[in-house]
Amino acid sequence: MSALHPRAHGIEELWRLLTADAAPQSGAGTDAGSAPASLGDIEVDVARFGIPPAQAASMARLQLLMVEAARQCLDDASGPGGLPARTDVVVGTCLGLDRQYANALRIDGARYARDLAEVLADGSWRDDGVDPRQAERELNDVLTRRLGASPHDRVGEMASTIPARIASAFKLRGRTLAVESADATSYVALAHAVDSLRAGLTDAALVVVGQRDEGRFARRALAAKGFAAGPDGTGDAPVLAEGLGALLLKRRSTARRDGDRVYASVLDCALRHEGRPGTFRHSLSAGHRRAVAEAAHRTAGVAPGSVGLVEGAGPGTDALGRAEQEALAALHAGAPRGSVALGSVRDRLGHTFANAGLAGVTKAALALHHRTVPPARTGATAEPFRAPRTAEPWEPPADGTPRRAAVLGASLTGTLCHVLLEEHTPTTTGSPEPTAVAAVRGGVGVPVLRGGAGAAVTGGGEPVAVVGFGGRFADSPDADGFWRTMLSGRDRIGPLPAESFDRDLYHAPGALARGRSYTDLGAPVPVPDAPPAGLRIPPHRYAAMDAAQRLALDVATEMFARHGRPPHSLKGVGTVAVGSNLGLSRERRLHTGLCLDDLEADVRSLAALGRLGPDEVEALTKLVRDRFADPGPVDLPTTFDGSVASGIAALVGNEHRLDAVPVAVEAACASSLAALDVAVGRLRSGAADYAVAGGVELPCNARDMVLCSALGLLSHSRITPFDAAADGFTPGDGCALFLLKRLADARRDGDPVFGVLRAVGASNDTKSLIAPDADGQARAVRQAFAQVDFGPDDVDYLEAHGTGTRLGDRVEVAAVAQVYGTGRRGAPLHIGSAKSFLGHTFAAAGAAGLLRTLQAMRQATLPPSVNLSELSPDLALDAVPARVATEALPWPAGPDRPRRAAVSAFGTGGINYHLLIEEGTDATR
Repeated sequence: MSALHPRAHGIEELWRLLTADAAPQSGAGTDAGSAPASLGDIEVDVARFGIPPAQAASMARLQLLMVEAARQCLDDASGPGGLPARTDVVVGTCLGLDRQYANALRIDGARYARDLAEVLADGSWRDDGVDPRQAERELNDVLTRRLGASPHDRVGEMASTIPARIASAFKLRGRTLAVESADATSYVALAHAVDSLRAGLTDAALVVVGQRDEGRFARRALAAKGFAAGPDGTGDAPVLAEGLGALLLKRRSTARRDGDRVYASVLDCALRHEGRPGTFRHSLSAGHRRAVAEAAHRTAGVAPGSVGLVEGAGPGTDALGRAEQEALAALHAGAPRGSVALGSVRDRLGHTFANAGLAGVTKAALALHHRTVPPARTGATAEPFRAPRTAEPWEPPADGTPRRAAVLGASLTGTLCHVLLEEHTPTTTGSPEPTAVAAVRGGVGVPVLRGGAGAAVTGGGEPVAVVGFGGRFADSPDADGFWRTMLSGRDRIGPLPAESFDRDLYHAPGALARGRSYTDLGAPVPVPDAPPAGLRIPPHRYAAMDAAQRLALDVATEMFARHGRPPHSLKGVGTVAVGSNLGLSRERRLHTGLCLDDLEADVRSLAALGRLGPDEVEALTKLVRDRFADPGPVDLPTTFDGSVASGIAALVGNEHRLDAVPVAVEAACASSLAALDVAVGRLRSGAADYAVAGGVELPCNARDMVLCSALGLLSHSRITPFDAAADGFTPGDGCALFLLKRLADARRDGDPVFGVLRAVGASNDTKSLIAPDADGQARAVRQAFAQVDFGPDDVDYLEAHGTGTRLGDRVEVAAVAQVYGTGRRGAPLHIGSAKSFLGHTFAAAGAAGLLRTLQAMRQATLPPSVNLSELSPDLALDAVPARVATEALPWPAGPDRPRRAAVSAFGTGGINYHLLIEEGTDATR
């Protein structure tokens, strides 16, 4: 394990902090108020991680801290067995990163600089010798120096670059993704890692979760939700704080085989959700809390009475505390007086939000390892609980069972969490094999979690049925319109509308220019201006939503309609996993609005205004502020809801009253397939009975155009996958969502089965954050086929990633040839890409590819590509053999097998996903 907190720069320091005696304190105040407010004093040596200096300046500060946390964790676990190459990296964080805010402010600042010039041109300042255009240029230069500007900004600002950087630094070639679920982020990350370990998809998982106080937005937005604005907050509001941590997890049997020291085992990580329409808020239901705890105990096969330490959610509102106390009292009814110690890591660290769950698990694991119950600083509790005031020896249970602990969590979006941990002993419970937290180190042992909640399954996972789907892309209002576009023979790419791309300000045709895009082409989607029919969302709430949230709500309505049954007919526990950028546009705009005083300070420093007096400058900045568009209020309860990425998933679930845990997933351009992977893992593990998964992103905006142009990623004309003239991609907006069930459950329930997901393979190149790698992509393909009972020769169609660069297309076909070219195909593999019609939809790209493939199966038609004038000579299609069709072709069914296809998605950072799908019983009309 590792831990980085303002008052504890390491696991040993954290344990000393947790076991220090102190008098109890009332309310939300803690001695965290006397701690440094941030982790800014931690120095990270970028050179030791092989980070080029040109990229280091573009990295978010959290990225550096997380790489350091990963290093400390891996150093702590450097045992004789070594670290398996097949190690997943799962990162969790919430809200924007400093680099995202800086990039957005610099690009929006150009608009402010123009407003400044126009105000100067309209006023009497010319009489004082002020040159408006000189002032504009000078202000842009000031912003560039203050905020930084590099070709690598787009890569450096992405949350998914964090796990990619960790994978690259330590050569970890497993799954690579970032997740976010508000203050349940740690639990979702842990649950996904455990799912992958149980399924045998990985041999180890590194979970790194962190929260920083970035910019000015987070505290203001969360204060409006009832969180204290700082560590000196009063009343019963939770105290926000910074913190990071990491856990290295293995199956317990693997840890034993490898000779690792096991510090604790994760018996289960149960997640439940209370879906309620309206503004996001914590669940106040004691019944739901008890239900999630009972589910964890059932899965683990252990009784509540065997738990000796409960790590509660900690200081919060009185109502939250009552709900937790009531649930715990019911769960532990009949336990001997004072037999369960109750505490919370938040009384020492404050509420580290996304990191809160991992901090609690770390504390509980340390307690199990040291066999010591830490003191609690909370008030008196009801029976059978006690709140130790000093550290106590943790005596073994009288019945000889292992010591056990529980960690509780809750999220603003309505999610409830319950983790069961067990000390490491030679004996095991009758439950599925736990995930062990293990570490080996000379001298004093520092516990590391190697998660353990279930034995690995054996050669192929349970098939998952697609029972509903929907999509909206350029000129395609629904999934059927999308298919018509695929058969139309022409793309939907054109000049972006003025409201999304100001040409006068951001367009510099033909050449790289700082702060400009050399193209103005894209495939935008109109943002809905009203909620879908049937959803009662007040205008003020809808106005506060991000555009991606609005689009996803509309697509979800189509998806549920195609399922043919109302959403409330979905029974049991679900999950909603949506691939997206974890830094939404609305949050960035609101943050820019909070920084107008910084821009005004920059104006005061301009030499071009040197002849103006202080009063004149103040009058000038007031006029510019009035002219600069107001992004909206920040201090409303709805502000956070419309700015958090997991809010996309939470809205889909909550507005339809689904007991479905929401999670946002970012794996760069592979985000949609990563989200599907998360959903499939939840279904196959039995943790979910249904799932909604897919992706959404709207990159047709000035910020993304400028940042992508800086690295030369955009085509100078338009995206043309596999063409000899391919020179980059064109951005496109879009969203596609899929309703999933286990195939057996779908058949039992009489659901339509539009397609069957058979496998999702994933890997990381560990070579480059930018350049593609054929071997890394081939590993993802091979992992997918390792899960099924058919081979590459049985796949008819590949929906390729097809980015439209000669290098990217060549490497992708070379990777395909490594796996698909090793047998004896009876017919060529057909290859195509939806991007040729709709542009690159970033996080939604994999979802667009799956939607196209699903529709092609239903129509028994192999879909074409468009704008292919001359096939690139770099493509080794004959090695497969394969062909890229330019017209729709019949897709005949095999004589003894269903139609089968594959979908690839590859993301910046060497992130690779490959999905295998076959037609369902309702494939054709």
